[in-house]
Amino acid sequence: MKRLAVTAILAGTLALTSCSMLTPKVAKADVEQQISSKLTEQVGTTPEKIECPGDLEGKVGTTMTCVLTHQGESLDVNVNVTSVENNTVKFDIKVAQA
Repeated sequence: MKRLAVTAILAGTLALTSCSMLTPKVAKADVEQQISSKLTEQVGTTPEKIECPGDLEGKVGTTMTCVLTHQGESLDVNVNVTSVENNTVKFDIKVAQA
């Protein structure tokens, strides 16, 4: 695997949210899948596991820390909501360096 631990990765990612009259949310499983897909695309290897603490609130500036596990190593993945339009939430991800 290419070294995920060494590279900080920024990725513009978007996800459709649950329909809600209030603040939209991206389901935990969808956030985890988006992170895994983006990292696989950029690094060429699928992480073993991505674990987020819950749904991502669709409010600009909202942050959440997920945990990436691969080959016995765990790294934080910082998620930051960058924009929200209708029921679409766009967020960036950044893998913390080891």
